[in-house]
Amino acid sequence: MLLRLAAMLLWLLPLLAGPTAAAETFEAAVQRLDASGFGDKQAAVEALATLGDERAPGVLRALLDGDLYARRGDGKVVIARREGRDHRLSDPLTGESLGSASSRDLKRIALNNQLRARIRAAIATLNLGAASPAARLAAVTQLIDRPDPEMAEPLRAALAREEDSEVRAAMQTAVAMADLSSAAAETRLAAIALLDGQLHPSARNALTRVSAADADEQVRAAATTALKNLELKLQLYRLAETIFFGLGLGAVLVLAAIGLAITFGVMGVINMAHGELMMLGAYTTYMIQQALPNHIAWSLPLAVPAAFLVSGLVGIVIERGVIRFLYGRPLETLLATFGISLILQQLVRTLVSPQNVPVSNPSWMSGSLQLNPVLSLTLNRMYIIAFCLVVFALLLLVMKRTRLGLEVRAVSQNRAMARAMGVRSGRVDALTFGLGSGIAGVAGVALSQLTNVGPNLGQSYIIDSFMVVVFGGVGNLWGTLVAGMSLGVANKFLEPWSGAVLAKILVLVFIILFIQKRPRGLFPQKGRAVEA
Repeated sequence: MLLRLAAMLLWLLPLLAGPTAAAETFEAAVQRLDASGFGDKQAAVEALATLGDERAPGVLRALLDGDLYARRGDGKVVIARREGRDHRLSDPLTGESLGSASSRDLKRIALNNQLRARIRAAIATLNLGAASPAARLAAVTQLIDRPDPEMAEPLRAALAREEDSEVRAAMQTAVAMADLSSAAAETRLAAIALLDGQLHPSARNALTRVSAADADEQVRAAATTALKNLELKLQLYRLAETIFFGLGLGAVLVLAAIGLAITFGVMGVINMAHGELMMLGAYTTYMIQQALPNHIAWSLPLAVPAAFLVSGLVGIVIERGVIRFLYGRPLETLLATFGISLILQQLVRTLVSPQNVPVSNPSWMSGSLQLNPVLSLTLNRMYIIAFCLVVFALLLLVMKRTRLGLEVRAVSQNRAMARAMGVRSGRVDALTFGLGSGIAGVAGVALSQLTNVGPNLGQSYIIDSFMVVVFGGVGNLWGTLVAGMSLGVANKFLEPWSGAVLAKILVLVFIILFIQKRPRGLFPQKGRAVEA
């Protein structure tokens, strides 16, 4: 109780002192930092911590960083930072420049480890009273990382008046961390109860230390139980992180495969140039960023429709110029589209560059969403997942609610009957191939934010795209979505113990075995032509 009253008194002292007296006391305390004895220096540090002067944290930080000196001529305490051979001086009281001085004209104020610990505690104490919640949270986080038993009472005093919920939670953790060093077993048990389930790495380290070295058996048992609970919680968050990364990979696979699912399902064309159509979408993003270097944030919203048009038009040209003459001849179609893929690659090497080109991430896609100390979700993957679902929903809307979608479904289920009903199958084929190619270009825009953009970009995804289409069911959009997400999550679960390459091989073996049992995939296409 006495300690608590003393802490509250320290907080009230700055309010009781007048402004002139406070300024004089601050100047005297700064000058006393140059005392010969460490005890006098510690008294000066304590005085600065209790004055409430807004200049005190800067002076204490300079002292801790070794930038506080005394001039040999007049003994004045100054802040000195090295610039070349000399030091640039400034007044710790006013912040004014005092010119420069050589090392011979200055004497660094010496510290020992005990005094450094007191300075850190003093800085944290001052920041606990900061006006900004972010500054208070940073101060408490520092105390969690460097727990000090003597900070328990000031923290309790700050906790009593704290209104921000996030800062209060951090303060409770910091108090518990400090109480782990208490001499009373009951206090340590109460601290362990508060730390049970806390995800901060320092809390875990402290509980590990107590469970191994505490003198009280009951305290050790409580710390061991808390560690087991914490480990279970960590495993759950690791599982959530793995699923998130798997969904991110799955979204990429769905975007890469969904256009192929349309062309392959409707036309039966094995399009080996599908990866190069994605590459064109990625290069469209690069071109837009080169044209608008000062508007990177708007480059992706502009690149999406542009990439759709570029890849879609190229797809229509390919279908009208080559593929329509090869229907019913799958081997020739495969060889022809493979040749087209080589032509597109060489065209990009000639017109743009044979090397990878830089595509920047907009600021709104950079960084991560920190949910807790052990789980953060990267923003680029979150946007890719959301983008994948939006593209899927729009494509599903086109297939279910438009005339083109109706004709595409009719041709895919029974081409001869659709022709008999007046559907122009040639036009449907061209538009369908253009639609699938345009979606491949949109997928390239997303890939440009995750991987290198170069002439060989599409080759990395063409095999995966075919695996997703075959596994989900040829021509079935829902099957493509489920298959892509499933394979992405499966890859991320296998990678930690098998490696990325072996994980892909295992997934491929699984698909081969699966197709042996279900040749039409997860969601087989329906229709009289299929049944026949």
